[in-house]
Amino acid sequence: MFSLGSWLPALPGLAWGWALLDALLQGLVGACAVSVLCSLLKVYLYTQCVNKPERQAEKEAIASQQPLLELLHVLVLTAVLALVGSRVAALVVLEFSLRAVSTVFSLGKGAHSSQLYLLCQYSLGCGVSCGLSFLLEGAPHRSWNLALAAGLAGLLALHAQRLARHVCTLYELHSRARYCGVCILLLAAGHSIPNLLRNALGLTFAVADLAAVELINHDFLSTAEAVRFWTPLTICYTLLVVYMQEESRQSTSRVQVFRTVLVRIGGLFILLLTVGRWSDILHVFMSLLGELWCLLRAGVLLESCWTQ
Repeated sequence: MFSLGSWLPALPGLAWGWALLDALLQGLVGACAVSVLCSLLKVYLYTQCVNKPERQAEKEAIASQQPLLELLHVLVLTAVLALVGSRVAALVVLEFSLRAVSTVFSLGKGAHSSQLYLLCQYSLGCGVSCGLSFLLEGAPHRSWNLALAAGLAGLLALHAQRLARHVCTLYELHSRARYCGVCILLLAAGHSIPNLLRNALGLTFAVADLAAVELINHDFLSTAEAVRFWTPLTICYTLLVVYMQEESRQSTSRVQVFRTVLVRIGGLFILLLTVGRWSDILHVFMSLLGELWCLLRAGVLLESCWTQ
């Protein structure tokens, strides 16, 4: 048994079609990972608002999010991740990893951690996509493996969304009446959700960083070419990290978050104008759309993090 289309005759464009299918499956796995992250954060932030009268407006805003919008978010993010090339996705992963390490060391834990989890949505999708590209490169059963991964990721995302809907609907009643095992578990250990996410994201980005470096180095035929690429990249990312630290000392607001996204994507755009390809420029614009889409979708959760 070979890849998904191994039984079909070799027709013009058939390989391109299967490559597109593989890209869509990779994007779906990444989008499901983002959906699981948002659902767990939604559960955590909602449980933190319960029994706090001053945060009732936040609780109602979190509970008002519609399931159809969650499905639309997954579909749009799947398309964006499928269209973004592995080169730009790898650069996005490396940039966020440096920014996350800088933020953790400069700001510490607490509410900043929850905000950082929300800001990593698109980078997480790119990281999962890069990791799958690296781990399944040259695999004879690549399409089948991606289909299995997409199915498992879809089931996990579906159960996470159901958990979030259950909590937003019945958590207050069940936690008071000690009626539901899930709600009782959240009442006792719900505060550990950020630690769970931190460990999972740390492992995911560790694999994604290794995959990103390897995917970028695939394009170089010599050490001199690699040095010509990595030198301006290192300088650009160092300046971005310094800028992020200065921004983090200011008051947090929605305008500032979007301005930071524009600065980061703008820096990546200028870098790729110098050492990239023309296709990379298009992928940078797709990345900008993906970042903005994730931030718009998580606006309510970001507001809740800022008020902590």
